[in-house]
Amino acid sequence: MPRAPLAIPNLLPDTAPVSESFRDLSLFVAAYEERSFTAAAQRENATQPGVSQHIRKLEDRLGVRLFARGTGPVIPTPAGDALYQRAVEILRAREAAERAVRAYGCALEGEVHVGLMPTMTRCALAPALDRFTREQPNVVVRITEAYSAMLTPMTGAGELDFAVVPTFEQTTGMRVRRFLRTAEVLVSAADSDLPHMGQVRLADLGPLRLALPGPRNTRRQTLETYFASNGVQVERLMELDAMLGTLDLVSTARWMTVLPAIMMANEAQRRHFTVSRLADPSLMLELVLIQPLRRSLSGPAAAFLAVLEEETARFNAGWDIEAA
Repeated sequence: MPRAPLAIPNLLPDTAPVSESFRDLSLFVAAYEERSFTAAAQRENATQPGVSQHIRKLEDRLGVRLFARGTGPVIPTPAGDALYQRAVEILRAREAAERAVRAYGCALEGEVHVGLMPTMTRCALAPALDRFTREQPNVVVRITEAYSAMLTPMTGAGELDFAVVPTFEQTTGMRVRRFLRTAEVLVSAADSDLPHMGQVRLADLGPLRLALPGPRNTRRQTLETYFASNGVQVERLMELDAMLGTLDLVSTARWMTVLPAIMMANEAQRRHFTVSRLADPSLMLELVLIQPLRRSLSGPAAAFLAVLEEETARFNAGWDIEAA
């Protein structure tokens, strides 16, 4: 039987300073998402006793326990679950309101910190950065290139404004939406006999020497499932969590790799590699945009995201046209 919604008292009472009440909510959200007062303190530049004190004060104000305390991770009570949904809305609304007002006083300025995989940085990033810095010269863009295993926790901790990663099971404290759908392609040396920008069926190519990312990479399991389901024979597997090393290996030796098409979009016009689309069946990669649930995108971050999406879609569409 569905549980009746919990009635939440006023979270910002007149008797408490507004800034202090927001601090209570920020620390509560951090503890909820981290499942640890210690980790919440590190994330929010506070002390562990300070986090406990703020949450205890919030519990006293609301008249209900928010966490079941004991050894190990702190576990939210049903009241804590209900409060979390409201708290992130309040924190996000406050941040959005402050930014909306500041926008009247000046043009875009500040910093944007974005996390991108090599999939995104090889083709689409450079034109996006060039265009954005010309349009918004007062905004500093910082890019962290890494795989999703690193970018996802960095985004959850608020170290990144947003990141683009392969689709995954949603994590607490994260807002996720679709970013791009792109094909997976087989990449071989420039002098390969395979059809450049054509289609190949991997099962027909015989035992393959493949360079693939390690098991922690989100795409690895998807690729192995595809191989097993479609009779693809692998003679030897080289694990490389280094994109430049992977491309160098493919270009100089008889190794191949499978990469997202958006990453190899420039190869439609040049021939540094042979790029062939997987067929019978095809394989697609879903990329998603992730950002902290408790925060809204700043004006500069939203503006850079818009440019990045446009440039990425342009490159992806161009490859699809060439491959058709």
